[in-house]
Amino acid sequence: MGKIIAVANQKGGVGKTTTSINLAASLAAIKHSVLLVDLDPQGNTTMGCGIDKQDLDVSSYDVLIRQATARDAIKSLTDIGFDLLPGNADLTAAQVELMQQPDKERALAEALDHCRGDYQFVIIDCPPSLNVLTLNALIAADSVLIPMQCEYYALEGLSDLMDTLGDIRDSVNPELRIEGLLRTMYDPRSRLANDVSAQLIAHFSDKVFRTVIPRNIRLAEAPSHGLPVLKYDKSSRGAVAYLALAGEIVRRNQKSRKIASILQ
Repeated sequence: MGKIIAVANQKGGVGKTTTSINLAASLAAIKHSVLLVDLDPQGNTTMGCGIDKQDLDVSSYDVLIRQATARDAIKSLTDIGFDLLPGNADLTAAQVELMQQPDKERALAEALDHCRGDYQFVIIDCPPSLNVLTLNALIAADSVLIPMQCEYYALEGLSDLMDTLGDIRDSVNPELRIEGLLRTMYDPRSRLANDVSAQLIAHFSDKVFRTVIPRNIRLAEAPSHGLPVLKYDKSSRGAVAYLALAGEIVRRNQKSRKIASILQ
């Protein structure tokens, strides 16, 4: 059964969508089956995969309000190697409509239960706020990947997010784990970036991915072409970094499964 990873951070502009798209593409490139879920009303993940968010007959909105199954809405993106459950501004209405439904926070988990067995990884791009959409993602997920910039307010925002994840573990999803903290838009020439990076490693140790995502113009350009950076410029530093991240995640999960089997 596929592992569900929510890409989340309550702070905007930290690289959630960039990470979601490029991690999905990189996992696919190393021969893993992947579903990418766009749960952000901005629909940037959908557009970044070359799909017109204004031209969707069925989307994650319909899935969340239980008017369609995930399989009804999933698009197979053979050119870039993974499947997409697209989203758009209709998700804003879903936040209101879900409030009327029983088990409103479990709608996504129920939908993905029927198709997660088709994939080795399910990646969910969350909106940059803690709302009913993000709550759905965190309840459906096995783990959370947290992209963050190494800047002045990063640690304060991270503390708030950790509190939120702790509350969710205590109340509705006790199995939720931290997949890892990912340093994005990293500039090693910045003293502040290096200081914050050192603090992250001191506080979170091996929860911080060894892979660092650099500032890279190709990463910024790729979404305007509707492509992951791996398909736009596979030799770019951004493409190489996300391939390294995919490999690191696969190795971590293989190690966790080995440990679990030994302990059984």
